[in-house]
Order: sequence, then C-alpha cells, then structure tokens
Amino acid sequence: MKLIIQTDGAAMPNPGPASIGAVIKDETGRVVSRVSRYIGRATNNQAEYRAIIAALERARELGASRVELHSDSELIVRQLSGQYRVRDASLGALYFRVNQLRELFAEFGLKHMPGVENEAHVLAQAALKRASARGQGS
Repeated sequence: MKLIIQTDGAAMPNPGPASIGAVIKDETGRVVSRVSRYIGRATNNQAEYRAIIAALERARELGASRVELHSDSELIVRQLSGQYRVRDASLGALYFRVNQLRELFAEFGLKHMPGVENEAHVLAQAALKRASARGQGS
C-alpha cells in the first residue's frame, strides 16, 4: 500500500513553543490519518523533522510499504536527499531517525511542496493555538 504524506512543523517564535502536523492520504487522495500535536519548545527545523518522524511512524502502523513524503521545508528535503549536509547538531539525531524509518519502506519518495499547498500547515498551526489556549505555549 502506498501513502502520500504531507508534513509541517511550526515554532513561534523560533525557537519557541512548537507543534507538528501531518496529513496522510491513500493513492486515491482519501485522508486516512492526521497528526496535530504540540511538542514543547523546539526550533522550526526540529519541528519539521519531528513531524516527518511522527508521520512515518503512523504510516508504518497503517501498513504502508511505500510512501511519498511532501514537506514545505526546502532545507529538510535537501538534507534528506543528500544535497545538503546536516550541520546543526540538534538535527543530527532527528535526521538519523528519519533515515532509520525510511529504510522500513520498500519505496520512499521525497518532494518539496510549497507551503500554500501543504494541508499539514493548518494542523501544525491548530496544535500551536490549542497549546497556547491551554497556557502551554507561553
């Protein structure tokens, strides 16, 4: 089974209170799962990686053997595709975890997606707003 995943991470300010969002669809475009979660204090890039990790873990739970990952973070896409090195030590373990997870899939595609097209952005922002309303994001 192939799943298409859109992910986003948010931190406001950067670094600051952070959240993740992911939309997971089947090949027909039907949403099969969503992730919208506050993750505490992080940088935007840490949140982006953590969104990918959460989405890939969920895809495995759903039984996916193939995934196509769409992220609006050009930095993360270029790091995962080998175009950029990971220079930030705080991202190293997250990068390593994503690579561990991607090895579990028979097929792993990666695509940069402009933020305006990324449905996961709304979920990441919603988690940040919920946390702020509960007093967690201050």
